[in-house]
Amino acid sequence: MRLEARAKINWSLDITGLRQDGYHLMDMLMQPISLCDTITLLPAEDFSLTTAGFPLLKADDRHLAMRAARLLQEHTGYPGGVQINVFKRVPVGAGLGGGSADAAAVLWGLNQLWHTDLSLSELEALGLQLGADIPFCLRGGLTRTQGIGEQMENLPCGRYYSLVVTQPCRGLSTREVFQAYHASDRVLHPDTAAAAEALASGDLLPLRRALGNVLQPVSVRMRPEIGKAISKLKEAGAEIALMTGSGSAVFGVFRTPAKARAAFSSLAVLWPATFLARTCPESIVLLEE
Repeated sequence: MRLEARAKINWSLDITGLRQDGYHLMDMLMQPISLCDTITLLPAEDFSLTTAGFPLLKADDRHLAMRAARLLQEHTGYPGGVQINVFKRVPVGAGLGGGSADAAAVLWGLNQLWHTDLSLSELEALGLQLGADIPFCLRGGLTRTQGIGEQMENLPCGRYYSLVVTQPCRGLSTREVFQAYHASDRVLHPDTAAAAEALASGDLLPLRRALGNVLQPVSVRMRPEIGKAISKLKEAGAEIALMTGSGSAVFGVFRTPAKARAAFSSLAVLWPATFLARTCPESIVLLEE
């Protein structure tokens, strides 16, 4: 089985509280994009993992794809294993959810391949044990995600957008970004409900006014290149330019594919990890079975 494991963007990211166990309570609008890793799953007696592409991650038991496979086996009691290959395209430490997408694709694919017949909600609950973005990466669509990633609401989507995504600097530690956020004295919160309405209507003007990412200011202070990339995207014609997740990737929204291609040509000269993409309805796509 061969699958596309698609990255995601945050249209908005807000922090609404902190649980006693230290987990942050989030309020986010997320959507899959066409930038993806490719996951290949082959039935086997035992477990093995190979990786290819860029960035090349170490193929060991700490890899989220392997952890997802072993978790599903432990949960279902399936007697066999799997050979996994992960071909990476999604940058790491970028806020694009690449590792979460890989784990979600493994859970979804093995549930089919092994005939373990778990429901989507059961897979989402398993995924949450490994990472907060994995339930979303299983569900896909335009989604408002709250809590620690377990509360999801599917939203209507008025249109799909052409994007340029770039990672202008090395990755950021999510933990360090959150620590810096708590040390900051001024936070500008997005209007998540208004952003959801604008995404439903496909109207860029109210969308631009409503969007925001409360982690962006602190991430820009930690990596000034993020702010530079946002400025360059706007100079290149982006209607909206915003950091996704805790960074360090940013995305620009363009009215037409042609405008996105022109911006890509200029930004790829500055930052090699620059990609043409578009928003999509699905997080996981079956390519071959």
